[in-house]
Amino acid sequence: MLFGANKIPKLARSTGEAMGEFQKGREKVETELEEMREGYDGENNDLGDDEFGDTDDDFVDTEPVTTEDETDTEPN
Repeated sequence: MLFGANKIPKLARSTGEAMGEFQKGREKVETELEEMREGYDGENNDLGDDEFGDTDDDFVDTEPVTTEDETDTEPN
């Protein structure tokens, strides 16, 4: 085996601790996401905000305006 017999208990303990920390972190993130969802459902829905909390006033269209005549590449 790759590990000695005296290292196996220490390895198992550290693996268990790591799994426990991962579980705590996952639960914390899930709780925060749920709180954000609940907060969004009750707030800002009547203010005209989109799903990210931004208004359409922040949108800037960078595409040039063209007509169909300008996009034709074939000569008349």
